[in-house]
Amino acid sequence: MYLTQYFLPLLKDDPKDAVVASHRLMLRAGMIRQLASGLYNWLPLGHKVLKKVEQVIREEMNNAGALEILMPSMQPVDLWKKSGRYGAEGDLSSEMLILTDRNGNELTYCPTAEEVVADLFKSTVQSYKDLPKNLYQISWKFRDEIRPRFGIMRAREFLMKDAYSFDIDEAAALVSYEKMFIAYLKVFKRLGLRAMPVKADTGSMGGDLSHEFHVLAENGESTIFFEEDAERYLDSAEVDIEGFNKFYANEKEKHDPKSCPIPASKLLTKKGIEVGHIFYLGDKYSKSMGINLQDKEGKLFNPKMGCYGIGASRLVAAIIEASNDEKGIIWPVSVSPFDAAIVNLRPGNSICDDMAADLYDAMRSHEKDVLVDDTENSIGHKLSSMELIGVPWIIIIGPKLAAENMVEVIKRQTGERRELSIEAAKSLLVSN
Repeated sequence: MYLTQYFLPLLKDDPKDAVVASHRLMLRAGMIRQLASGLYNWLPLGHKVLKKVEQVIREEMNNAGALEILMPSMQPVDLWKKSGRYGAEGDLSSEMLILTDRNGNELTYCPTAEEVVADLFKSTVQSYKDLPKNLYQISWKFRDEIRPRFGIMRAREFLMKDAYSFDIDEAAALVSYEKMFIAYLKVFKRLGLRAMPVKADTGSMGGDLSHEFHVLAENGESTIFFEEDAERYLDSAEVDIEGFNKFYANEKEKHDPKSCPIPASKLLTKKGIEVGHIFYLGDKYSKSMGINLQDKEGKLFNPKMGCYGIGASRLVAAIIEASNDEKGIIWPVSVSPFDAAIVNLRPGNSICDDMAADLYDAMRSHEKDVLVDDTENSIGHKLSSMELIGVPWIIIIGPKLAAENMVEVIKRQTGERRELSIEAAKSLLVSN
């Protein structure tokens, strides 16, 4: 892709209303633009990153045996009344957008989908032989946040992966829960993040087991408490939930300083960005929604459920919070919008143009996604723009080096700069 043909509205200065790094950099890098409070347009650069995050999540869900579906974004409010999460004490109605169709039926724009997936399961499954099942979707959700802030970190509309497991009994359900626990760790690792799981309050979801996953960040809204050995355990080759549960790791609501078993010298208190949450729900929804399956003896039972959410759009912000510097974003290779950026310092110079085209074609032939800056902007503007958007490799082509069949290569993560022959640069970029 050539920059003169791309849509990349960069901002030179920090927006005044952007107080956290991710919001500031996503606006400056031309990734998003606000439409209204808590509502954002995703521009080409931001959308490319979001789709890559979504694909990593999808692959790990599929690897864990979950099956992708897509449920409607509009849900009948009657389903929420049936489960007791609408019209009852402590319900979610204050966060729900309620509409009435032409026939007088109340609908809500999906904030989550426990009721809908339970209704789907009830209408399609009759026997224990159909269990276990884990169904997931990646779709846009809406919650009417009282105070949207920090850009997409706390927006009203957001992209979320939500999965729902159905099992015969609690023992089987906890196996499904652990599969998701491990799958989440794999997702975050592939995204270049270390996410700390912590025991969490189940809140309005119900159930009696829950873990949140937090990316450690100074701008995190949550406070989490964990013993230092928990971090080392997460770095080990084989992690399982039984092993992890031997370590103290709780969110604020679960942390009681009076009964905490960890000495203060070994207890870490950190700020975190919540990027995932998993719940064991028991039969709260299967019972209230009337899911009755036959067991081996023909008796009816309510399957045990779990639900598992990952904030896909929020993850984009979390990655930036965890990986940036004074120049801009530093993308992990797995989600970078482009694999490399070619900066042609002298468009119109035949040697520079030919070398840029040759390198572009070589990388494209190896299925590398490349952005070529072919604008007439100044050298400083070109370089600062590519550093701002954070691609892993920047290749500078100027008349002096090009005449010697050389280019300058910058590794964005470290700032390392090298002068290489065009062939050596091709080899380096194709192999990374």
